[in-house]
Amino acid sequence: MPFIQEPPRLGNQFDDDPLLPSWITRQLGPDAPAVAEELRALGEIAIETYARQLADRENEPVLTQWDAWGNRIDRIDVSPLWREAQVLAARHGMVAAGYEGRYGAGARTHQFAITHVLAPSLDVYSCPLAMTDGAARTLLSSGNQVLIDKYVPLLTTRDPATMWTSGQWMTERTGGSDVSQTETVAKLEGGQWRLYGTKWFTSATTSQMALTLARPEGNGEGSRGLALFHVELRDEQGRLRNIQVNRLKDKLGTRKVPTAELTLDGTPATIVGPSSDGVRQITPMLSITRTWNAISAASGMRRAIALAKDFARRRKAFGALLVDKPLHADTLAGLEAEYAGAFVLAFRSAQLIGQLEHGTAASRDSDERLSRVLIPLAKLTTGKQAVAVASDAIECCGGAGYIEDTGLPRLLADAQVLPIWEGTTNVLSLDTLRALGKGGALEAIGAEIEANLALATDASLAKPVAAARAAFRSASTWVQGAFTHTDRLEAGARRFALTLGRTLELALLAGHAQWCLDHGHGPRTAAAARRFMQNGVDLVAGATIDSALEDTKLLA
Repeated sequence: MPFIQEPPRLGNQFDDDPLLPSWITRQLGPDAPAVAEELRALGEIAIETYARQLADRENEPVLTQWDAWGNRIDRIDVSPLWREAQVLAARHGMVAAGYEGRYGAGARTHQFAITHVLAPSLDVYSCPLAMTDGAARTLLSSGNQVLIDKYVPLLTTRDPATMWTSGQWMTERTGGSDVSQTETVAKLEGGQWRLYGTKWFTSATTSQMALTLARPEGNGEGSRGLALFHVELRDEQGRLRNIQVNRLKDKLGTRKVPTAELTLDGTPATIVGPSSDGVRQITPMLSITRTWNAISAASGMRRAIALAKDFARRRKAFGALLVDKPLHADTLAGLEAEYAGAFVLAFRSAQLIGQLEHGTAASRDSDERLSRVLIPLAKLTTGKQAVAVASDAIECCGGAGYIEDTGLPRLLADAQVLPIWEGTTNVLSLDTLRALGKGGALEAIGAEIEANLALATDASLAKPVAAARAAFRSASTWVQGAFTHTDRLEAGARRFALTLGRTLELALLAGHAQWCLDHGHGPRTAAAARRFMQNGVDLVAGATIDSALEDTKLLA
């Protein structure tokens, strides 16, 4: 019989994860066994839905703008798995778990662990869930009790029949990340705010509501002239409320997500807070959605590595299984180390949000100072890692990794959104500099790094600890020398931010590795820390400010 290659199979993504079980045990303490049982059951559901995901690969959203009689309807039909994902997300609390009180400050760890296990099998349904979570947190932070009472219960319920999702409409043709150029105008007509403008890129357009920026008529230019508005998309008959769907976006990846370009032509809206300074009002949303982005990066890496490793156990070449080939095993080990770093930083972001939401007033100031810089660093660092790991993982599958029918290329295409959405790597690098400029942020990052390194007392972790300390000293020296030279500082911001992000990852890995050694979870995490160190941490070492800027001008 002719040879037929056996495809990779997905195992239980809780039991097979080298980090999640130990992290849950460490962070949730007495509650960990119950959560582990829940996550193991979700791991089985993830296997089932992954099979349906592969079978449903070509079923993408379809926009029908007109009915047979010439009526404008702008109906978007999504795939069966996308509709099933809504039920699974509600039932298993992929948003709700973050707002339930039973685990206190650990609620966010619980919520994002659910997402980590299940979301990679749900065709990027994590996108509307991230914005739904962000909308709920933004409304709660707004103090607008009418909106809170009406909409937050819908956004955070476990009932699939009543759960709403929310869109996030910020991007316009003029601006991208620079929302100060927003052209959408809000007019107060007969006591009702109405919005006029075009939103160039709106994900989750099938959601029931959205939060969006617009400039109230008469307000000045720039971001301070913007206000935050709530929009309920459809009326009681299910018709869009003065919203036209111009087209669905033809994207590289995340093709199951119905991303659209919209025209708002007198769309009724409710102002959320003050009639200006709307960008400040969306800050809680950004912290949540950037953490979702980081968690999605880690979970996407886990899925890619799981399939690549299973393929290595099934694929024989040059007389042996790939997993037994030293070079292939070394390649997989490097990917595992990158995943480990991304995991601990992403879940530290989740933990930090939980602390902010449930911590004491005494701890809130320090947690907020840390979160202002750690969360953007987590998003930008893990986003870049996710693309690199997905690329190597599909390469590990050889030609099959390049064939759409296998579903493997989707891993890379979907990963590419992660460095782009919610601020590109460059934008977030500049955000990092702005956070440092406010004072106390670099010290907060340094304290976070040192607190974790101080835990790592085992001799096997000595080199990672030394490397992390050296990298942070290098980054601190560089930024202090560059702060008086604006162009030089900006030109090196990306390398500086990635150095901080990777240093944080190494420090968190070393601290967790020590915990694993002390609590019977073995030496694997320590090995990941050592290998992560070898992959490289410091991207600013040896680069003088003047020479870096000169080379940039020559090469750009």
